[in-house]
Amino acid sequence: MDSFTSFLCLCSIIFQSVSLIDAQASLCRTTCGDIPINYPFGIDDGCGSPYYRHMLVCSDLGNLYLRTPSGRYPVHSISYSDPHILVTDPLMWNCRDGDHFRPTRPFSLDTSTPFTLSSQNDYLFFNCSEDYVIVEPKPIFCERFPDRCDSSCDSASYLCRHLPECADALSASSCCSYYPKATESLRLMLRYCASYTSVYWKTVGSTTNSPYSQVPEYGIRVDFDVPVTTHCLQCQDPSKGSGTCGFDTQTHIFLCLCKEGNVTSYCKGHDISRHKRAGVIAGTVTGISAAGAIGIGIGIWVVKKVRAKAPVTCGVQSNENRIF
Repeated sequence: MDSFTSFLCLCSIIFQSVSLIDAQASLCRTTCGDIPINYPFGIDDGCGSPYYRHMLVCSDLGNLYLRTPSGRYPVHSISYSDPHILVTDPLMWNCRDGDHFRPTRPFSLDTSTPFTLSSQNDYLFFNCSEDYVIVEPKPIFCERFPDRCDSSCDSASYLCRHLPECADALSASSCCSYYPKATESLRLMLRYCASYTSVYWKTVGSTTNSPYSQVPEYGIRVDFDVPVTTHCLQCQDPSKGSGTCGFDTQTHIFLCLCKEGNVTSYCKGHDISRHKRAGVIAGTVTGISAAGAIGIGIGIWVVKKVRAKAPVTCGVQSNENRIF
């Protein structure tokens, strides 16, 4: 392949890169199904906060999943005002199971992420072996001193006596309530119990002071932190261009994703062409230098002056450009 052919191939790659840059701002989807996807989350690489990279997955059918070390779990909803995600585990016990228990797995979170299991979760365990698990009603003083009662599984808990949605689902099986302090304790409980389920307390109404302001529902509440930064607030500011908070997928450096390109601060009032960076969205090429633009102009002049002596193959080996 001669120098002129190589130049034409380079020009082709540069033109493709320019078109990819123009499309980057539209690559950050804001919904998955009917669930809004806002900062700090992103379902497209380079969108949102790097602390939550690859945590949420949106399927082709528009179903949202949370990825954890123990599997992928359907996301029921996301709250950004009271930051938490509600997920379901299809393997957990539900009302339809009754006294029939299916093999399950302990739910776990990556401790290196800003996710935490909410204290509003309660865990119910069924048919536990009393040879290995302390199953007994908790004394009244446990309500005031819960730390003194961690070792027992409460067989007289409110939720065991009033299973949400199906109070009489269990007829011949035992139930007790226990809050595991870590994934390991949950795993140990499941070694000696037939199954378990998670119940979270859902806040209803406008006040939390009423004794009826919370109702139990099946699911797992996962709390998260919103890493708010000055850069992101400036980027999202409507007076400064309403950009989308993102990051460089190679360096994790903050980027404000704008329609015209990407900058390290905010969209409006910046010469965005001077701040374009490489690797913002995985699989795209974004590094276009001023020298490249000048090269394109020179290339147009060369095309008019030089006649190609070999077919243009752009890297495809043929009998004309074979190197050995």
